Amino acid sequence: MSDTLLTALQYYGAGAALIAALVVSLDLGRRITGWAFVLFVTSSLALILWGFFQKDSEGIGWQNVGLLVINCIGVYRYLIRKTAP
Repeated sequence: MSDTLLTALQYYGAGAALIAALVVSLDLGRRITGWAFVLFVTSSLALILWGFFQKDSEGIGWQNVGLLVINCIGVYRYLIRKTAP
């Protein structure tokens, strides 16, 4: 994978996670929070790719595998499930 693409994945993943975390922390409602979790999912996917294709970065890749599962639960809870907890 090219260095340019790896750099783009790294910075997209970091930036998207920051924006998603800000939106979740603002507690703007279930629907907006759900879309923040979608953004978290894309961030995790980018950092998984970056982590496993960038030399010596597998730890970030594995961490984001776990975060991807957590973020998918957030998408389910806030966007797919019909009843509020």
